[in-house]
Amino acid sequence: MIRQRNLWLLLTCGVLSLSASFSKAKPNYPGTPVRPVTDNYHGVSIVDPYRWIEDAANPEVVSWTAAQNEFTRQTLAGFGGREKLRNRLQLPFSVTTVSSPILFGKRLFYSKRSRLQNQPVIYCRDGAQGSSVLALDPNGLSSDGTVAMDWMHPSSEGARIAYGTSAGGTERSTLHVRDVVSGSDLAEAIPNTQHCSLVWDPDNKGFSYSRHPAKGEVPEGEDVFHAQIFHHTLGADPKSDPIVFAEGKRVIQEERAVSGSSDNKWVFVTTSLDWAKNDLYVRANGSSEPFRTVAEGLDGQVTGDAFGGKLYLLTNVDAPKFHVVTVDPAAPGKDHWIEIIPQQTGVIEGMTLAGDRLVLRVTEAAVAHLEIFRLDGKPVGEVPLPAMGAISTVAGNPESPDLYFDYRTFTQPTTVYHYELATRSLATLEKSESGIDASAYEVSQVFVASKDGTRVPMFLVHRKGLAMDGARPTLLTGYGGFAVTEDPTFRATWIPWLDMGGVYADACLRGGNEYGREWHEAGRLGRKQNVFDDFYACAQWLTDNKVTDRGHLAAEGGSNGGLLVGAALTQRPEMFKAIVCAVPLLDMLRFQLFSIGRYWTPEYGSSEDSTQFQWLRAYSPYQNVKSGTAYPATLFEASEGDYRVDALHAKKMAALVQASTSSDAPILLRIESKAGHGQGKPTGKRIEEGVDILSFLMMQMGMTLP
Repeated sequence: MIRQRNLWLLLTCGVLSLSASFSKAKPNYPGTPVRPVTDNYHGVSIVDPYRWIEDAANPEVVSWTAAQNEFTRQTLAGFGGREKLRNRLQLPFSVTTVSSPILFGKRLFYSKRSRLQNQPVIYCRDGAQGSSVLALDPNGLSSDGTVAMDWMHPSSEGARIAYGTSAGGTERSTLHVRDVVSGSDLAEAIPNTQHCSLVWDPDNKGFSYSRHPAKGEVPEGEDVFHAQIFHHTLGADPKSDPIVFAEGKRVIQEERAVSGSSDNKWVFVTTSLDWAKNDLYVRANGSSEPFRTVAEGLDGQVTGDAFGGKLYLLTNVDAPKFHVVTVDPAAPGKDHWIEIIPQQTGVIEGMTLAGDRLVLRVTEAAVAHLEIFRLDGKPVGEVPLPAMGAISTVAGNPESPDLYFDYRTFTQPTTVYHYELATRSLATLEKSESGIDASAYEVSQVFVASKDGTRVPMFLVHRKGLAMDGARPTLLTGYGGFAVTEDPTFRATWIPWLDMGGVYADACLRGGNEYGREWHEAGRLGRKQNVFDDFYACAQWLTDNKVTDRGHLAAEGGSNGGLLVGAALTQRPEMFKAIVCAVPLLDMLRFQLFSIGRYWTPEYGSSEDSTQFQWLRAYSPYQNVKSGTAYPATLFEASEGDYRVDALHAKKMAALVQASTSSDAPILLRIESKAGHGQGKPTGKRIEEGVDILSFLMMQMGMTLP
C-alpha cells in the first residue's frame, strides 16, 4: 500500500535541491510551483515534487501546459529554416502511400493516402486483376481530419466492413458497419470497441466481437480492462448482445480477443495476462457449443488457423523462435500436437495458409524473409525479396494460389506485392510513392558488442558515398520491448535529415523479438537495464567508428522507446547532444495507475511488488533526475488524447529536468491537442511535428539549411 502526504519543504535525500544556483545561464522557463508529495514504497520514502501536474483538467495545469507550449514555440521559432523545412517535408508526406493488404474471400482490402489527405482511404479490389474501388473514406468524418478509422474487419466475402472510429487520437472506438456495394452504413453504432477484434458469422448476418464495459459498469478506471467477447446480430440492440465466452470471468487486466480461421469455419478466442503467454480456445463458427481448450496455462504464445478439418498452430511453446504444429480440432490439447515445421534459424513471426501451402514470415536479425512449405511441413522455396526490408502482413486464401504481402525499406515506403504460388511469379500490385530517389541512399547493418558481450544489430542509413568524418550529425533510435521487432521502416520525417548529410541509426535492442523469446526475456522485468546498456553500446560504436562524436549525436524514441531515451537522459547525459523523448513512460513507480498502464506491468513489473519496486526505482527516469547535472537539450512530446500513455509523464519530467539541470541547453515540452499516441494523427499534424523535431535537432547540431 502506498501512503501519501503533502510536504511544504524542499526535497531532500540527495535527489535534488531546487534552490541550487547554477553557473550557466539557464533559459527563462515558465514558473512551476513545487508541491512535494511523499510516497512510502515498502519502507522507502520517495518524494514527488510535481504530483499536482498529474491532474490535466486542473485549470492551473491547463495554464501551465499552455505556457510550456508557448515557450517551446518561441524557442523553436528561433531556427531560421523552419519554412524551408516545412517545404521539404511536404514532398515525402504529400505522395501517395498504401498500407498492408488483408484478404477476405477473393476481395483484397488496403488503405491509400493520396497527396496531403489527413486520413488514409480504404479501397478494395477483386483479386490481382480487379480494379480498385473506394470502400470507405474517413476524411469526411471531421473538418480537421482528427476523426480516424482505428480498425476494420471485412466480412468473409468482403461485402461489408465492420470498422471503428474515434476522435482526437483517443482510440475509444465506436463500431459501425459499411455496405461496400451501396457505400452506406447500416444502423449499427456500438461504443467501447477500442482495439476491437471481430469474426463474422458464416452467413454474414452477425459477428462475434470484443467490447469493453461502459463507464459506470465497473469501478472507475477499470473500463479500459474487462474486455468480453459478445455476439451481435445486425439490427439488434447491442445492449442485449449476449456474452459468448467466459461469462462471469471478469478478471481485471486479462486481454481477450477473437479471431477466425482462413476457411471461416472456426472461431478462436485468445486470453492473456502476460505479453509473453496466452491461452487459446476454439469452436466451430456459428456453433453455440462450448469452446474447446487448445492451450491453457502453457509457457508461451499460441495462435491458430484451420483448413481441411485440421488446426495449424504457430507457437513458441518448447521453441523460443516458434514452430508450427497441427492438431485435430476435436481434441486440440497439447498432448495431441504434431510438429510439422521445426524452429528455424530466424524467428517465425507469422503464418499464412495460401493455396495448398503454408507461408511463413521469418525475420533474421530484423530482416524479413518469406518461406514456403507444403501443408505437411516440407520446404518448397522462398519468395524473392528486395534486400534489407520488412513485412507486416501476408494475406492468402487456402483455396487460391494468390499471395499478397506488403514490403518496405528504410528508403522506400510500403509496396503491395502479388505472388502467384503455382507459377512463382512476383508482381507489384500497389506501390507507395516516396518523393525521393531510393538509389541515392545507402543502408547497412552492423553488429555491436554490448556491455556483457551480446551482439546487437544496428542499421545505418545515409546518403550514398557520405564521408564519415567523425562529426556527422547522427540520430540514434531504438525500442527494446514488448517483443516488437525493430525492422526497416520508411520514416518521411528523417528524409531532410539524410539529405543534409545526417546519419540515421536504428538499434535492435534486447526486449524486442529480433531473435525470439529469449531476446525478449533478456530485456524485460528485472533485466530491463540490458536494453539501456545495448543502446549505450550502439552510441559508443558510432563514436568509436568515427561516424560521429558526442557533440553531434542525438537520441530519439517514442512510447517504450521514450522510456529508453529517458533512461539515457538520466543515466548517460554526457553521451548525447540532444534527445527527443516522445509519448514516453517516465515515472515508472506510478505508470500502472493511469490509462491502460496496468497492461504494461507484465513487461515492466509494478512498484506495488517489493522486489519489482527495486528494479523500477533503479532506472525510472523521473526518480533518477539529479540536481546540478548538465543535461543535454531535450524535447519532451506528448498528446492530451493519448489513450495508451498519459501525458503526465512528459509534463512532470520536463518540469523536473528544467529545475534540475545545470546546463543552458533547452528543456522543452510539446503537448499536442486533439491527438493521441500517434495512431490516426492527420498528415497536417505530422508535418508540423516533423518541423518542430527537425528544428530542435538542427539548432542543437548547428546545422543550417542550404
